[in-house]
Amino acid sequence: MDPSLALQELEKTGSDGLTGHELIDLKVTGGLTYNDFLILPGYINFPADNVSLETKVTRNITLKTPLISSPMDTVTEAEMAITMALLGGMGILHNNCTPDEQAAMVRKVKTFENGFITDPVVLSAKHKISDVLAIKNKLGFAGIPITDSGLPGGKLIGIVTNRDIGFCEDESAELETVMTREVVTARHGITLAEANRILRESKKGKLPLVDAEGNLVSLVARSDLLKNRDYPWASKHPMTKQLLVGAAVGTRAADRDRLAKLVDAGLDVVVIDSSQGNSSFQIDMIKHIKETYGTKVDILAGNVVTRNQAANLIAAGADGLRIGMGSGSICITQEVMAVGRPQGTAVFQVSQFARKFGIPTVADGGIGNVGHIAKALALGSSCVMMGSLLAGTSEAPGEYFFLDGKRLKKYRGMGSLDAMERNDSDNSGSQARYFSESDKVKVAQGVTGAVVDKGSIKQFIPYLITGLQHSLQDMGVPSLPELWTLVNDGTVRFERRSAAAQLEGGVHDLFSFEKRLYK
Repeated sequence: MDPSLALQELEKTGSDGLTGHELIDLKVTGGLTYNDFLILPGYINFPADNVSLETKVTRNITLKTPLISSPMDTVTEAEMAITMALLGGMGILHNNCTPDEQAAMVRKVKTFENGFITDPVVLSAKHKISDVLAIKNKLGFAGIPITDSGLPGGKLIGIVTNRDIGFCEDESAELETVMTREVVTARHGITLAEANRILRESKKGKLPLVDAEGNLVSLVARSDLLKNRDYPWASKHPMTKQLLVGAAVGTRAADRDRLAKLVDAGLDVVVIDSSQGNSSFQIDMIKHIKETYGTKVDILAGNVVTRNQAANLIAAGADGLRIGMGSGSICITQEVMAVGRPQGTAVFQVSQFARKFGIPTVADGGIGNVGHIAKALALGSSCVMMGSLLAGTSEAPGEYFFLDGKRLKKYRGMGSLDAMERNDSDNSGSQARYFSESDKVKVAQGVTGAVVDKGSIKQFIPYLITGLQHSLQDMGVPSLPELWTLVNDGTVRFERRSAAAQLEGGVHDLFSFEKRLYK
């Protein structure tokens, strides 16, 4: 046959592989996990670093990368949430703690990097050096404006910095004796770009913004300029330029009070944390949040694995859905409760349904490597939520310990007895996630274990991002929205693989090997 007719022949015989709907055909095969299939390669006509990973986590919030850390007490506290946001993703703070502790974590994330600091910490000239030192120990900075009233909105009369107090031995000295009185300021109303230009040229650490009468209105910090340079993909609120952060709450009456504190601290996304989200409790909570806060905070509802579950939460007002039940590496829900769904099938079915209503989905659980992330996205999820993949990193909560010569960190499921017992005294946190706080006998839906030290996510997340870009390049797809379009129209194809094919796709037939994922 004439080689020039190859494309015509392909049109007659059709493309290799299966469409997404043919892959997830429940009449032909049972539920599928990520290891049960592969994505067939496409045509490459662009470099990998041109691939855009920008995506929505909820209806109103966009991230530069589709990576979210799970609200688990051995995965996400303030340090993890800050670093995830700096790297283009987002962290979801766990709720296995008191409301005040969780709100403090939200504030720590929001104050880490600001555009205009609209509620700056302010002191009066009569405060003492010890007051500045206390603020520095608590919040990590010492550049503090001084106003005549000691409050924001008062007349700016000076500023105290590390240079002013660095060599003062008398901590009881009043600030009027050490403060800098000649302060470089700018008029309230200038753009953030103009404020940053003044900071660069003045070489000052802080730029107070004042009104026509000289009253302090807001503040811009030089340290934020450096963060902007080092983390260009950082996830920030479009108006305040503060880092984005989410936090988990339950569905009990007390969680409404918890949420009020979180919103007051600046929360962007509330995750209603339940192992089975299709409940009257969650629907009532969604309605309460919408009626109370409107568009001030977005709702990521769940967890769900079926279209029936999704429909109820979408109708109630959810801005995004979290998909997964029993698929996490430390979760035993499917084993103990006999309820759940294989994650590949769940992600495809729910995402296909939710996309009709403009609702993004987050694949939660079963993510063990870059390939799993790529498959979850190809099946329709807008983002992935990672637990075990981030556990053991230096940003995850907990202390390292050694066992058999390996450096480890504790990792536990929020349905484990260990996690449930953390807040036994107030019936909060993980017990409420499983509606089990009043049970006389606790039934675990998770386990406690340990994971090997993975180092910092400042190296690990860039590896995941680059790996994802190469994966989409191999598919011949330059962006996530285009990926979902090409999956829906059958251009991107899939293939199921047998157990032998899965074995073939991994490392095999070697006496020994070293597996290094990135450098």
